[in-house]
Amino acid sequence: MGVTSNKKLGFGLMRLPQTDPADPKSIDLAACEKMADEFIRRGFTYFDTAWMYHEMTSEISTKKFLVERHPRETYTLATKMHSSYFNTEEERDAYFEAQLEKTGAGYFDYYLLHDMGRDNYEKFTRLHCFEFLQQKKEEGLIRHIGFSSHEDAEHVDKFLTEHPEMEFVQLQINYLDWDNGGVQSRLCYEAAERHGKDVVVMEPVKGGTLAKVPEEVEKMFRAYAPDRSPASWAIRFAASLPNVKVVLSGMSSMEQLLDNTDYMQDFTPLTEEEKEILKKAAKIIEGDIAIPCTGCSYCTNGCPQNIAIPRYFSLYNNAKADHKEAWTPQMEYYERATHTFGKASDCIGCGQCEAICPQHLPIIDLLKDVADLFEAED
Repeated sequence: MGVTSNKKLGFGLMRLPQTDPADPKSIDLAACEKMADEFIRRGFTYFDTAWMYHEMTSEISTKKFLVERHPRETYTLATKMHSSYFNTEEERDAYFEAQLEKTGAGYFDYYLLHDMGRDNYEKFTRLHCFEFLQQKKEEGLIRHIGFSSHEDAEHVDKFLTEHPEMEFVQLQINYLDWDNGGVQSRLCYEAAERHGKDVVVMEPVKGGTLAKVPEEVEKMFRAYAPDRSPASWAIRFAASLPNVKVVLSGMSSMEQLLDNTDYMQDFTPLTEEEKEILKKAAKIIEGDIAIPCTGCSYCTNGCPQNIAIPRYFSLYNNAKADHKEAWTPQMEYYERATHTFGKASDCIGCGQCEAICPQHLPIIDLLKDVADLFEAED
């Protein structure tokens, strides 16, 4: 795969620090500059962005806090092509050119066909996107081509079989989803392994779920390694897999970046004892999560009712974790959020969110549960 650094940690630019928590476009560039500087100073090089991150401002911000401030050879940059944003080959070409302009990077070290599913695969094929990536690689505008996927293992195998030119695949892998029948982390990883493809890991901490674990799990982690954060266990799990070359972490603060880079500086794979601890942790956590949403926010783009779905699911999970029968602080957060966004009960059941959800969640029904909990007295 040719990663510039041998460090396995990548900086995911999907959850950057914001000056206004309610506005994804309000990226805190000053904070990002300090974080990017420290990341590179510590010997890490991999940055991962995409067209739609931070409501289409992540690539632009990446130019400001990274590209314009660091020599091109000191970092590697990955971005992606999502089929939702073009419908013709001409629009595809314009999309790519716009990414080059937005990032100012000159070329992309890693370029992915994003969210490869059976539906998108048909569109990528029809619009000759695989051939397009190869052409751009020959022109020197892309160094390595691959795809990301939230599909089942059968289809990941199909994509790799039909397109052996793909050099790597980006998969959702974490210890909670490893044997999950819906996500199929292990089976998808094994499919990539059979094809001899390098793996980039996304959602190693499952949208923050594995950074804030139940108290029972945290005590178990602390008993074994008092100074190690819950997130470190999750990221080291993914990084310990032999075919994994980069583990992406969406870092929102310098504190998170320092923690991640500290334990990944001289990475050591999990021991067998640590693996057993994570198996026990997964069983405990599985019984504690009401809605396994990762907070990717794909579902919110274009929602006709402007419902803050991931935010509401997070509040719902937190409320359920409180194990209280009456009021919880999350009810206040929910009520205030509805002054800006549509209520959960405003859902009209159009299904747009379910069609794009990488976790295949029954969002329409889950929003009813959210409404039942938070709007009972409305």
